[in-house]
Amino acid sequence: MPKNKGKGGKNIKRGKKEADDDKREIIFKEDGQEYALVLRMCGNGRCEAKCIDGITRMCHIRGKMHKKVWISAGDIILVGLRMDMDNDSKADVIHKYTPDEARFLKSCDELPRDLRLNEGVAGVFDEEDDVDCGRDYFEFGDDEIDRL
Repeated sequence: MPKNKGKGGKNIKRGKKEADDDKREIIFKEDGQEYALVLRMCGNGRCEAKCIDGITRMCHIRGKMHKKVWISAGDIILVGLRMDMDNDSKADVIHKYTPDEARFLKSCDELPRDLRLNEGVAGVFDEEDDVDCGRDYFEFGDDEIDRL
């Protein structure tokens, strides 16, 4: 019986990184394309996104990006509009922008100034939000728990 000469199974192949992590060229929109903010992921390679022109579209993640580029709610994406259909409610995801690229697009006036970018965990809560994250659930006594 021959020896296995491979490096491993699907987990090794999944862990390969491409060399596009460093500085990459920013892709600006062209005719038939629009910037969009992902509202929610719908599953089956689809997401719902609010485009800059004000229309909410159901977007399909193309096969080149599927399971390679992870898209989540709050991301800025570039979508290709479908011109051959009568309804204007479907589009295709062409590119996902990193948070740094999205801030650059906002500074270049490609994105509106009032658009709130998903800045990560630190940017989710503002200073004026009254959120008590440090509250301990075990500070109540037994009689106070019965009252609740």
